[in-house]
Amino acid sequence: MNQIEGKVAVITGASRGFGLALAQLFVREGASVVLSARNEKAIQKAAAELRSEGGRAEAFACDVSDRKQVEALARFALKKYGRFDIWVNNAGIAGPYGATLNIAPDDFLSVLQTNMYGAYFGSVTAMRHFLARKTGKLINILGAGDRNPVPNQNPYGSSKSWIRVFTLALAKEYRDSGVGVFAFQPGLMDTDLLTEVVTYAEYEKRLRDVMPFLIRAIGNRPEAPARKVLWLASSATDGRTGLYVRGSSTLHLLAGFLRTGVCRLLRLPERKIEIHTRILPSAYKPL
Repeated sequence: MNQIEGKVAVITGASRGFGLALAQLFVREGASVVLSARNEKAIQKAAAELRSEGGRAEAFACDVSDRKQVEALARFALKKYGRFDIWVNNAGIAGPYGATLNIAPDDFLSVLQTNMYGAYFGSVTAMRHFLARKTGKLINILGAGDRNPVPNQNPYGSSKSWIRVFTLALAKEYRDSGVGVFAFQPGLMDTDLLTEVVTYAEYEKRLRDVMPFLIRAIGNRPEAPARKVLWLASSATDGRTGLYVRGSSTLHLLAGFLRTGVCRLLRLPERKIEIHTRILPSAYKPL
């Protein structure tokens, strides 16, 4: 397998979950990484842990919805390493779980700003460096809703659909540039994005009933889809662009549902999954 030894990668949303799994894998494969997230303390801790294991890792706190902060992140990477070869736009928030009119406008827009603006600012900033060098890999991370509507997750799903279309259009615009532009759908992952949920009172029971089943059935540990991002970032995709790659196949999903259904039918022990919810008041008010 082609690895990324000696490469420099910038990863947003890297203090936990999928972004941290990517950083850990990249470091193990010989890359230097710049980890970024909003929380200064959390991102510095993540980078320090990677360094303690012998990895080359730096941290930079950044709100990806702010263009100036994203550009500062790029300058930080250039100052530390002189270049970057891989940029992964992973930062994103789920927002509240519930019907669209339940969600306060500020909460809805916050999801769009973090997810869409973050992917846009990160992509444009990375491409300016990559195009000048005629090389580089830009990888934008998708999620639920990137292909089909997802009720009760409208801000998140809509933002991921936008990111997919934006990424593939960007790839076509610069298809002869030497830069690889890729969209990656990791599938449902067993991270706190699914277990730490903001919602409304009428949806809490549904979440507690359905989410553990989905996580057991088709939830991957983030380390599994991270291997496919490693492949996209490696020399295996040199000369290619515009790829849309999924972390889970249809066969994997069907097998997961079948396995979990059999366990329930036979009343076999199941892994305990705790869903933690924070309840918001509904913003819905009739005119």
